[in-house]
Amino acid sequence: EGPCFVVAKPAGILTQAPPDIPSLEGCVRQLIRKCEGKTGNFYLGVPHRLDRPVSGALVLARHVRACRRLADQFAERSVGKIYWAVVEGVVQSPEGSWIDHMRKIPGRAKAEIVSPDHPDAREARLTYRVLEETTFGSLLEITLETGRMHQIRLQAQSRGFPVLGDTRYGAVHPFGVQHDDPRLRSIALHGRLLTFQHPMTRASVTVEAPLTA
Repeated sequence: EGPCFVVAKPAGILTQAPPDIPSLEGCVRQLIRKCEGKTGNFYLGVPHRLDRPVSGALVLARHVRACRRLADQFAERSVGKIYWAVVEGVVQSPEGSWIDHMRKIPGRAKAEIVSPDHPDAREARLTYRVLEETTFGSLLEITLETGRMHQIRLQAQSRGFPVLGDTRYGAVHPFGVQHDDPRLRSIALHGRLLTFQHPMTRASVTVEAPLTA
């Protein structure tokens, strides 16, 4: 078994959750038990997360040292993170940077733009380029320079370009299967590429996640 591996997370499932709630971590644990015949507890580290309605590449670790080294890379912003997003509205500039200050709203699973001098303000940076126009607006390729909670979703919405299907941040048009339980619905945001340093060999690793149905 290697020290880490990458899985393609589908939209609509939590990255982590208590044992009685379905999560990607729980699914991977079941798969490892089945494939490796493991019984009892074993280590599975989750050095970063993807929002529930988001799909894409997620790296997991099989031992503590690998997880710590990967988590350090995310904290130091040395991991390359590229996302694809379909947003409502036509983004006129073919490429650009979005720089804001934002914070998590206390007691709510939501973030907001704040002034730079707000005590909870954290800088949010990304660059984008328009890949093509769509029926609903624009397909963007986004390179994250920081990793704030709901960063892409909030920065896009604040400029009048909510991510397709993201009703939490002002989207009007649905995306994907409209499950009766809104928590299972997806938004048009996909973690396309992850580039990181292998936690043991230090070699550069780049992984591309296929688009999910």
